[in-house]
Amino acid sequence: MTYQETLDWMFAQLPMYQQKGKVAFNAKLNGIKNFTAHLHNPETKFKSIHVAGTNGKGSSSHMLASILQEAGYKVGLYTSPHLKDFRERIRINGECVPENFVIEFIAENQSFFENNHLSFFEMTVGMAFDYFAKEKVDIAVVEVGLGGRLDSTNIIMPEVSLITNIGLDHTDMLGDTLPKIAFEKAGIIKEGVTVVVSEYQPETAETFENVARSRSTKLIYAEKEIDEVYETSLLGEYQKKNIKGVLAVVRQLKDFNITQEQIRSGLLNVVQNTGLMGRWQQLQENPKVICDTAHNKEGLSIVINQVSQQKFKKLIFVLGFVKGKDLNTILPLFPKDAKYLFSSPQISRGLEVNELVDRAEEFGLTGKSFSTVKAAYHAALAEAGPQDFIFVGGSTFTVSEVI
Repeated sequence: MTYQETLDWMFAQLPMYQQKGKVAFNAKLNGIKNFTAHLHNPETKFKSIHVAGTNGKGSSSHMLASILQEAGYKVGLYTSPHLKDFRERIRINGECVPENFVIEFIAENQSFFENNHLSFFEMTVGMAFDYFAKEKVDIAVVEVGLGGRLDSTNIIMPEVSLITNIGLDHTDMLGDTLPKIAFEKAGIIKEGVTVVVSEYQPETAETFENVARSRSTKLIYAEKEIDEVYETSLLGEYQKKNIKGVLAVVRQLKDFNITQEQIRSGLLNVVQNTGLMGRWQQLQENPKVICDTAHNKEGLSIVINQVSQQKFKKLIFVLGFVKGKDLNTILPLFPKDAKYLFSSPQISRGLEVNELVDRAEEFGLTGKSFSTVKAAYHAALAEAGPQDFIFVGGSTFTVSEVI
């Protein structure tokens, strides 16, 4: 198979949460354990950092990878979902896994996938771990896909664990309260392995402290421990909290020599070193266009607050969501005096644009509907003047269609 044929087979044969939602969520670790055993346990052949959380885990993972690269280490990075190309999920020192590796890995293990009915995510995690082991990385930064306790990545024994902000997202699978969600995220805490929590939240503190205590684990709240101030190339005020978590993790790494200058350089060169996209990313100037993948109440509230601090003549939002989001808590965050161009991401989970328009009107948000995100985006560019501001977001998939 060609690379594209390989991807088509992967997406068609195996359920993928980002496309299909809850039906693809496989809440057990048996599948990934059987698969990595089949691969001769590659996850035991490299050091790692494990990163979970509702918001900020992607940015934090890329920051950590960038700092470690600046310190001269060979660094694996596993994240999800991808924006443009599947290979974005698996990188070493910023370089995506080669197409040939993906093709050969699927071909070599295709019968195992079919016989054992592995999920898309189990297959992808196994691929990443196998690639990192074969390439002999010094360390890999591994981002949780969904939750933590039952996530396929949760078979590693990391050097340090990091949990970022906790918010109400994926409540149909992880629980409908912050403590319940925190319990799922806390599932990555391992016996005797230090865990850093980026942000102290009163609603989740007891959960983290109980789990850490039960596993004889040191718990560090980065917000309370880190005083240093560093700049980062990642735009967005919300990155300040992520930086504190990252710095606390770096402090806890043993057998790694990382200087203050390498930390500084790593934070200033995140995009250059890792290829991260979609975090308060500026697509153009005059009119200024910003896109961001924030897609839940906590993430969007921070992003919209930052939008309100910008200077502009007219504010235009290009929005598209996926099904299952709590629009009752999300839509009230948006300003009523902005112009809205509504659309639907081109995936099966995309929320129908007419439904979005109806729900938005309930909260005083009015605008036009478009059949595709690209059509809405082009309409925004055509309408905006040089002093206007366009924000594109609501979903990772909305952002991916304009980048």
